[in-house]
Amino acid sequence: MKNILKEIVEKTRKEERARKAAIEAEIANPATTSDRRNFLKKTALGGIALGGLIHLSIEDTIAQTTQKVSRASSPSDLKITDLRVAQKGYGGFPTRIIKIYTNQGITGIGDIRDGTDQRFALFLKSKIIGLNPCNVEMIFKVIKQFGFHGRQGGGVSAVEMACWDLCGKALGVPVWQLLGGRYRDKVRLYADTPDGRDDADQQARIKNRIEVEGFTWLKMDLGSGQVAMNNPGALVNNKFWGYGVPRTAPQQGQTAPQQRPAGPPPVPQASIEQYMSYNNTEHPFTQIQITDKGLELMAERVRKIREMVGPELPIATDHYGYMDENQFIRLAKVVEPYRLAWLEDTVPWFYHDRLKALKEASNTPICTGEDIYMLGGMLGGFKPLIDAQCVDIIHPDLVSAGGILETKKIGDYAEEAGIPMAMHHNSSPVAYMANIHCAAATENALVLEFHGGDMIKEWEDMVIRTDGKPLIEKGFGPVPLSAPGLGIELNDENLKSRMPKDAKYFDATPEWDSIGRTYDKLWI
Repeated sequence: MKNILKEIVEKTRKEERARKAAIEAEIANPATTSDRRNFLKKTALGGIALGGLIHLSIEDTIAQTTQKVSRASSPSDLKITDLRVAQKGYGGFPTRIIKIYTNQGITGIGDIRDGTDQRFALFLKSKIIGLNPCNVEMIFKVIKQFGFHGRQGGGVSAVEMACWDLCGKALGVPVWQLLGGRYRDKVRLYADTPDGRDDADQQARIKNRIEVEGFTWLKMDLGSGQVAMNNPGALVNNKFWGYGVPRTAPQQGQTAPQQRPAGPPPVPQASIEQYMSYNNTEHPFTQIQITDKGLELMAERVRKIREMVGPELPIATDHYGYMDENQFIRLAKVVEPYRLAWLEDTVPWFYHDRLKALKEASNTPICTGEDIYMLGGMLGGFKPLIDAQCVDIIHPDLVSAGGILETKKIGDYAEEAGIPMAMHHNSSPVAYMANIHCAAATENALVLEFHGGDMIKEWEDMVIRTDGKPLIEKGFGPVPLSAPGLGIELNDENLKSRMPKDAKYFDATPEWDSIGRTYDKLWI
């Protein structure tokens, strides 16, 4: 009997050693196993009961523990070595894309917000070289003091975004996974819909958005200036500011009335006149008012749009003109019957008391936030706006707010106050995918803006999704379920073809390697 038991024990030990060696070989190099399923069956027959431990089948359990993991990177040894910029914008959006390089050949991409100078990102290069991009929050705390509200947050946000892309690629997981997991597999989009030349053209544009492109949420500009241009007496004091009046003759560098020049506008010369212009004057200081006639005309326009869209789909509105909260209280009342999704960016976000007065007087939701940098801290941010319940919906732009994690923190904080988060976006497909990951990982994310409704094909050509899915699918943004990082790579050939011949495309930037160390501490 002893000999029999000894033989059984010895045989069992040999089988255990063989199974252990097979498992270790599979983990070290999945490709060495010629028949994966046969290996799994043999393992299961051998008595490994891992599946029972975590309530999975044997095959699913072994598949989880032996999945193909990218070993081209050693995340703990990853270091940033360079930061470069593609200088020109693409399509109709003057955005700039950055690329961060590492000592292991992995790169991450980020997006400087539309209309932001690339130097806001390049300045940060000397601050991050040598750091591990997987320490995203630490890097953010190093560079956050060099961002600010509006477009000035674009550089910090782009670097943060690129670090998340790098971290996901290094670890072989999507960015949403690094943020704590996802709440959804697709993100609802709202589509900006330009004004039509007339009612028939407007109807055709709306029909295309809904029936062809599949969007279930639209946004329209409701400009009081457009109403005043064709209807004298709709506004008070607008002519003083040159608002809502047709240009008598195109000046040099301008186009005819009601037409936009192609590409970004030229940078104006600094002057008192420029500083004191309508576009640079805060809403309460214009004293432009809407007359009763103007209110009737704007309400009629909203009525027509509601009829074209139908009663069921949400319609958000924006770009009414620079007026104080009293004018918006009057406007909110006359458009109330048409159940708009929100009134966006009515008065500047930092006038908290004025926003709260408008919110309390309006039954139409009030929404703002696209120019706010960070949740809180020394710069103010979203926190006081949320704490005082100044708005019904917050509206951060991830490429101004501080990046992916900071935008998620903003959403999480708003959720505690019972406030949903819509997400502003007017940049490239790179920032779009960063928003998709953030929205997937944030419970109260309501809807994400898609500002390029007429550019879907262009967008699809600019980047390559590594999971093979489209960027946009019938009004929704599919979340990359397994593709690492942001889940996209740049289509270099396509992007280069859109650029002027003299434009730089991720050329070396040694002049920004060391711009002179500054004493960056904010305290003594």
